[in-house]
Amino acid sequence: MRALYFKEIKSFLGSIIGYIFILIYLIASGLFHWVISYNTNLLEGTEADLIPFFNLSPVIFLILIPAITMRSIAEERRTGTIELLFTRPISDLKILLAKYFAGVTLLIIALIPTLIYYISMYYLGNPVGVIDGGATFTSYIGLILLGSTFVAIGIFASSLTSSQIVAFILSMFLCWIFYDGFKLLGSFNLMGKFDYVIQYTSLSFHYDAIKRGVIDTSDLVYFFSIIGLFIFAALTVIKTLKK
Repeated sequence: MRALYFKEIKSFLGSIIGYIFILIYLIASGLFHWVISYNTNLLEGTEADLIPFFNLSPVIFLILIPAITMRSIAEERRTGTIELLFTRPISDLKILLAKYFAGVTLLIIALIPTLIYYISMYYLGNPVGVIDGGATFTSYIGLILLGSTFVAIGIFASSLTSSQIVAFILSMFLCWIFYDGFKLLGSFNLMGKFDYVIQYTSLSFHYDAIKRGVIDTSDLVYFFSIIGLFIFAALTVIKTLKK
């Protein structure tokens, strides 16, 4: 599994794909948070915090993460190399986990440069250091969990087809449904008390809870459950391909 993991990392960073993902994310984030005059601009806020950054990043991830996961299985199916993977002395689950952790690693690499945002707001605050470091740390944890869930969803979508375009569109749709779709549906107040249950199933519900500065066990269980669900779903699809 370790060898396959490093192979996937090398395929990301050894080609232009990984760098494009990182650059697009950092450029888009930088423009919205430091250049464009909008409610996401950190310099135009009334408080020294990174709330605009943590609000916008999931929207960017909705597009970029499906773009990097769309080829994870779909390309293997299209080129026929998936048959070679099946012949390796490694379980199907470990194949998926290697691809999954490679995607999460790329996500974390993309987030590391944004720590400069925290350093900047730390020194730009009045007084210096007024920014809430604890809330910022938990928000980063929440963003990593959210992005990791998108990676799992993307790998599942990629396992369903040999077309990268179809995988991208399906992944983006599923990510949106789980991130904002359920929350939006529950906001219509059509089902009484059940509306809360619908909202509770959305990723944004639990992500917003972590952004408040408290990491609750229920939120962690939710994220890991959704990740496990889509990894298991992808594993089921992979096993059917072998028959």
